[in-house]
Amino acid sequence: MMDWTDRHCRAFHRVLTARALLYTEMLTTGAVLHGDTKRLLAFGPTEHPVALQLGGADPTALGQAARIGDAFGYDEINLNVGCPSDRVQSGRFGACLMREPELVADCVAAMIEATSKPVTVKCRIGVDDQDPEHSLFDLVDRCAAAGVQVFIVHARKAWLEGLSPKQNRDVPPLDYALVHRLKRERPGLTVVLNGGLDGLDSAEAHLEALDGVMLGRAAYHDPGLLGCVDRRMFNPAAPDVTPEQAVRRYLPYVQDELDLGTRLQAITRHMLGLFQGRPGARAWRRILTVDSHAPGAGVEVIERALAVVAEAARPRPS
Repeated sequence: MMDWTDRHCRAFHRVLTARALLYTEMLTTGAVLHGDTKRLLAFGPTEHPVALQLGGADPTALGQAARIGDAFGYDEINLNVGCPSDRVQSGRFGACLMREPELVADCVAAMIEATSKPVTVKCRIGVDDQDPEHSLFDLVDRCAAAGVQVFIVHARKAWLEGLSPKQNRDVPPLDYALVHRLKRERPGLTVVLNGGLDGLDSAEAHLEALDGVMLGRAAYHDPGLLGCVDRRMFNPAAPDVTPEQAVRRYLPYVQDELDLGTRLQAITRHMLGLFQGRPGARAWRRILTVDSHAPGAGVEVIERALAVVAEAARPRPS
């Protein structure tokens, strides 16, 4: 989700679900150690529980970055061993590390040594010509021996040679059965499924056998589905959050950010899919997309878009 999510997105998703664990976009160790650390890592108290996802291949640097993430108050530190982007290939991290399970184990060992927070791994089932039945289990076993207990498994291979990052999200076939097998054969580990889950129905179907599910693009493009997560995944008595309620709850955050100099378009870009499939959804997207770019645009843009959605939903006389 690099270049997609950020702290504004997480704050928005949090008003829809109080219980789901949120993740940062992957941040490289170079950025954490040598960039604007406060800008990159700062987050609001309402975002908890939230995990910091790191990308890197140097154990020392990852240990230092994990220590910094701990100091910022993240609830979990995650190592990404699954991203197939060109950027990670040139830097020898992300999915490339599936080829180097010993190095990954060294990396997570350094991270565990540096932080009191849980260290987790997000991985693919393999890359290129690897046999997933070997590559996945080998990586997991080495990391588990180093102390990792939680694995988020994107149930596709990553083809680093011949496919673009976009194609890597759709073309390699999903192998959910292999992830289920991992859980059966390693019952003491926490195994979370990622990849190809297009909503809560498809996600929920795996929860009898697995410990959790991770939604990425589905939650970003249709954030309204998160309003049902607390009830369906955690507590049947929890009330659902409607899109309208979510917007109202989010407005104080938006105003606070505007007061700090954040431009409205940086916030509203994460809200475009909120009313997907409902009357007025197109007008909602148009108003937020066009009007939020105007100089001095404020919360009145969101309120105007919300009023248009409400009008579109109003029953018409027959």
